[in-house]
Amino acid sequence: MTTFDPVRYKETTREQWQTAAAAWNHWEPTIRHWVGPATETLIDMMRIGPGASVLDVAAGSGSQTLALAARVGAQGRVLATDLSSNILEFAAHNARTAGYDNVTTKVMDGENLAVEESSVDGVMCRLGLMYFPDQVKSLTDIRRVLKPGHRVGAMVFSTPEKNDFFSIPISIIRRRAGLPSLAPGQPGPFSLGSGRLEEAFNKAGLKDVQSRVVSAPLRMASAAECVRFEKESFGALHQMLGGLDQAGKDEAWAEIEAAFRQHEKNGACELSSELVIASAAR
Repeated sequence: MTTFDPVRYKETTREQWQTAAAAWNHWEPTIRHWVGPATETLIDMMRIGPGASVLDVAAGSGSQTLALAARVGAQGRVLATDLSSNILEFAAHNARTAGYDNVTTKVMDGENLAVEESSVDGVMCRLGLMYFPDQVKSLTDIRRVLKPGHRVGAMVFSTPEKNDFFSIPISIIRRRAGLPSLAPGQPGPFSLGSGRLEEAFNKAGLKDVQSRVVSAPLRMASAAECVRFEKESFGALHQMLGGLDQAGKDEAWAEIEAAFRQHEKNGACELSSELVIASAAR
C-alpha cells in the first residue's frame, strides 16, 4: 500500500494545473453555464454585498471571481489565489477584459494563506477544498483571516452515485490502471460529500453552518464533447492514466465515451452532477 505524501501531492497538483490552465480557461464558458447558478447561491449564502473584500481560494481562471467582483462593486475588492501561476494569469486577463479593476491575483497555498488576520469580509472556495490534503487546516486558516462574524463559503461534489460526469471516468480508469480506491481522509472529488464538509467546518471552529444540496447536471451536445471537456480540462484523470501506455489510454477514453453515450437523448448528453453548497461564520 502506497503511503500518501501530501507534499508530493501538492507538487503534482500544481504541475497538473500549470499544464491544464489554457484548456480549463478555454472551457470556462461551459463551466460558468454548468455551475454559475450554484455559484450565485453560494455568494448569497456568504452574504456578500457592495464594498466587501473577498478572498477567492483555488480560483482557477476565475469565472466565480468575476461573479464576486460584480457583487462587491467598484468599492469592493477580490483577491484571487491559486497554486498555479499559469491559471492565475488567465484569471487576471479575464478580469481585465471584463472591465473589473477591483480584482487582484496572487499565487498562494490554500492551506497557508499569506493574508492578515481578520482582514476580509468573506472567503470562497468553489470546487477546490475537496482536493486539499488537510481540509480542516485550510478552513482553520480561513477562519483566521475572516473578520469576526463574517462568512466562508465552499462548494464541493456530493457523492459518486450522484455525479456520473466524474465517477464514470474515474471508475473506468481506476479499473483499467489497476488503481486502488482512495483511503478515507485522502483528498479527492468526493472527499467532502455525505456531511463531511459541514463536519470540517465545525472542526475548524466555524459557527452557524448552513448547507444545501443542489442538482447541477452537465449538459453538452454529445458524449464525444463531454469526453473532450474532461480529457482537456481535468489533469487528475491524466495522472490516473499515467501507468498505461498510449494504447491503454486510448482504450480507456473510448470506454468512457461509450458509457457517456448511454446518457445521450434528444440530441444532447446529460450527466448527473450534484453539489453541496455550504457557508459558516467566524
